[in-house]
Amino acid sequence: MAHDRFGGLTGWDFEGFHGGGDTELWRRLGSSVVTVEDDERGSVTGVRFAVWAPNARSVQVIGNFNWWTGDQMELIPGSGVWCTFIEGLGEDTLYKFRVETHDGRWIEKVDPMARFSEQAPANASIVYESKYLWSDDEWMEKRRTAQAHAEPMSVYELHLGGWRKGKSYLDLAEELVSYLKWQGYTHVEFMPLAEHPFEPSWGYQVSGYFSPTSRFGKPDDLRYLIDKLHQAGIGVLMDWVPGHFPKDEWALGRFDGTALYEHEDPRQGEHQDWGTYIFNYGRNEVKSFLVSNALYWIKEFHIDGLRVDAVASMLYLDYSREEGQWVPNQFGGRENLEAIDFLRYVNRHLYEREPGVVMIAEESTSFPGVTKPVHEGGLGFGFKWNMGWMNDSLRYLQLDPVYRQYEHNLLTFAMVYAYTENFVLPISHDEVVHGKGSMINKVPQDDWRKFATLRAFYSFMWSFPGKQLIFMGCEFGQRPEFNEATSLEWWVSDLWGHGGLQRLFRDLNHTYRDNAALYELDNSPEGFSWINADDASRNTLSWVRHDSSGNHIACVTNFSPEPLRDYEIGLPVAGAWEEILNTDAPIYDGSGEFGNLGEVTAHAEPWGHFPARARVTVPPLGSVWLRRTGS
Repeated sequence: MAHDRFGGLTGWDFEGFHGGGDTELWRRLGSSVVTVEDDERGSVTGVRFAVWAPNARSVQVIGNFNWWTGDQMELIPGSGVWCTFIEGLGEDTLYKFRVETHDGRWIEKVDPMARFSEQAPANASIVYESKYLWSDDEWMEKRRTAQAHAEPMSVYELHLGGWRKGKSYLDLAEELVSYLKWQGYTHVEFMPLAEHPFEPSWGYQVSGYFSPTSRFGKPDDLRYLIDKLHQAGIGVLMDWVPGHFPKDEWALGRFDGTALYEHEDPRQGEHQDWGTYIFNYGRNEVKSFLVSNALYWIKEFHIDGLRVDAVASMLYLDYSREEGQWVPNQFGGRENLEAIDFLRYVNRHLYEREPGVVMIAEESTSFPGVTKPVHEGGLGFGFKWNMGWMNDSLRYLQLDPVYRQYEHNLLTFAMVYAYTENFVLPISHDEVVHGKGSMINKVPQDDWRKFATLRAFYSFMWSFPGKQLIFMGCEFGQRPEFNEATSLEWWVSDLWGHGGLQRLFRDLNHTYRDNAALYELDNSPEGFSWINADDASRNTLSWVRHDSSGNHIACVTNFSPEPLRDYEIGLPVAGAWEEILNTDAPIYDGSGEFGNLGEVTAHAEPWGHFPARARVTVPPLGSVWLRRTGS
């Protein structure tokens, strides 16, 4: 034998893959530059290609090195994996696989494990080996001991192509990092980074799960961006899409002519609404593929957490289906037991393997125990998006103030279930697309009231129990809906109202981060006390947030257009309370007429369940925060 034709792989290398326990599959499948020993010539370097296609009659690798004509691959005995080693090849080689199906058809497929791909609409896989040297040791060390639930988390969600059109990963490493630092966000969340063919899908229909989109540069350019964010003290989350994948004939679907990654039965294997395939979570090889993918982003790209998209669609067999269009589980129920097992598996593995990462569920139902640990019967996520809070809050926001008193419970109801899960409060891209209108255009009446209401709403949101997430452009009140084809309208941030809102966000973020009372006990009833939940007639809500060191912040929000003068509230401690935020301040383009001259004094006279009381001025459509340090 001249040299190892499988590039060092044997059937034993795929035992874990077939058992569902290979969590680093990218080290075995796909394309890798390797050096093998030749009997006559010593060390020989080239590229090893390996692809799982167990039902194929034959597989070839085609590429720019063989004029796309095909080099035959061999089946590694007992593995279902086709492999070949081609010496002399290296990085930047373009390739695809040509698969002969069981019925004699030839189909061309991109590599499911490709680590780099051509830019859409081209789609060839590209051989790529990272040479990046990280400089974020300090961040990664800190991450290992992080306690996410007791730390501040304000997330800026963005679509890479629409933040500033035409910017690369390298451009963003300068511009985005400095903007986020100025604004004070703790985290950035990138809408799917994985390669996707159709730009208006915003990356939610993935064709290259291991391939960072090449629209903005090379994989090591993305590593550089993440490194720079970490060095600036900013965590990086990414949207991860294990719920479904597109039907493009050159991608994962019917990969070897059979349903390999997806279910064969369309009642189990297709989302009719989205025109996509559903992963077969009961298949061990699919579990290995997906758990490896989750770990890949965290390990190879230092991603700090995954926000898992469309979890509800995974949990329920009848999701968006009519009667008779779905197959019940073995007990006759609607829960997808295999998907539930998979989610528990991936969450448990990542939390054990990479301490400090966060797993966040976008889950829109009341499925129990989403953020409960797996060993207690939960799904094992760290956080869940609070879609109920979001829907109720936006319904309230869109009401004319005269009608808000009749729907007051829309803003109080979230506290009824606030401690059932660990929540993130999201105002995400989904709320400002497809005819829903931008945030500024959801609010009724004239511009003064629109901006004042938004300032009050965001201060309400930032002081409510739970972590915070806002979509790009909301921070300066962009008027058009999100459109991935154009940049944000940055120029409006120089205008009245828009600029004030942007400055408010900066102060909200910095004040939030500087005051543990606003985040440390988010998931504990000890961190929150209502002052008055029931003042519906004045559209006003008030509460106190507490930390474990005896610090308190009182938050009063007035969603009516009438100012509140000498508004009486109860407080936990007598003495001086510093006014640390007033959304009517001139710096935020407010009137500046309704403040408390920097502080209020609480007197030791009982009020409700509080030992002290104070009188405050609260601006129309405005919010005031008061701080008392120490107990």
